[in-house]
Amino acid sequence: MSPRNWKAKLANSAARQGRNPADLVQEVLASYFEEEGRFLEAVKRGEDALRRGEYLTQEQIGQRLRRFLQS
Repeated sequence: MSPRNWKAKLANSAARQGRNPADLVQEVLASYFEEEGRFLEAVKRGEDALRRGEYLTQEQIGQRLRRFLQS
């Protein structure tokens, strides 16, 4: 999507919500960076667990999924 389209989408979204476009951009960016931080922390926890040998094999995941779907 081109920056021209971004501007139009922002203007439309802000108008539909009755909000200032600049305020909407700030909220969207704050939300994005907050979520990105949570995601990166989750990845780090997963990598740390993997290094410690704490993981499930594909077979174990399949077994758990089958049990979950049967209940």
